[in-house]
Amino acid sequence: MQTQLVNSDCIKHLKTLDDNIFDSCVTDPPYHLTSIVKRFATSTEPKGPLYKRLSTGFMGQTWDGGDVAFTTEMWKEVYRTLKPGAYLLAFSAARNYHRMAVAIEDSGFEIRDQIMWIYGSGFPKSLNMGKQMDKKLGNKRIKTGQVKTHARKGVAVAEERTAINAGSFGQEVEEEITVGTSEWEGWGTALKPAHEPIVMARKPIDGSVADNILEHRTGAINIDDCRVENQNRFPANVIHDGLEEEWARYFYCAKASKKEKGDTKHPTVKPIALMRYLVKLVTPKQGIVLDPFAGTGTTGEACILENKKYYLIEAEPSYFKDIEKRLNRYGGLGI
Repeated sequence: MQTQLVNSDCIKHLKTLDDNIFDSCVTDPPYHLTSIVKRFATSTEPKGPLYKRLSTGFMGQTWDGGDVAFTTEMWKEVYRTLKPGAYLLAFSAARNYHRMAVAIEDSGFEIRDQIMWIYGSGFPKSLNMGKQMDKKLGNKRIKTGQVKTHARKGVAVAEERTAINAGSFGQEVEEEITVGTSEWEGWGTALKPAHEPIVMARKPIDGSVADNILEHRTGAINIDDCRVENQNRFPANVIHDGLEEEWARYFYCAKASKKEKGDTKHPTVKPIALMRYLVKLVTPKQGIVLDPFAGTGTTGEACILENKKYYLIEAEPSYFKDIEKRLNRYGGLGI
């Protein structure tokens, strides 16, 4: 099979493909952080303002509002198209990782591990309960200053104890800092996100791992090529963006830079260094990597740079154009 880029619904397209053709799957599915399906599918209550807000999906992306990554229908198709012993690496969110992991396991995969990508640049999406309670009780708050922050409407930044009343996520706005007298001053509703879990699963092998490798060239992971640079340490199930000495034993990868993101509107572009590491970890030489949620094509670019073939599927037309733009830098979609 040759490198391909397909603009289609992933389940519909996967159903058209043969069995046992891909050597690995590295993908970043929708996280469904505001899934209207899970929250409202069986509800008999009227669909009010909350439904309207959630139905827009994560950061306004409608494709995040469903539950495709939580269904066995989708993962069974991925399972069917992977060779025996092929690995699956799939990003998820901390609070609903379990839904995706269960769906993957129920589709026939063995859950082999969980890789933790740890970073320090997460944005805390926590309500300021001191301010909320003062508003509820009619208490007057005292203004103590102003602060510039990157904000999202209706979300409070815990460290500053201020509610966000204007602006959009990623836009710098000036916010008022106030303090109140409520006993709930300093309380919030959420932690600062500092990691993304990655499901590491494998399609069951035929016979022993050695037998499977001889038959399909899959079943093992690339230890030596993924050892931590300058440390020669065994690759671990932690990836980080910290610089402290104690982190030196783990693979380092910061979030995607502005240059890597380019002018795409996609909210969760992954860094090329991270995708190269993951592709290299689970894909044999000359292997074909499946990505059914291609996004802006970082898996494809990683494959080009690691001399692997890719098979990318992306349903969103705007992101499909982003993929073409990214891969055409290497000439003809990198083919």
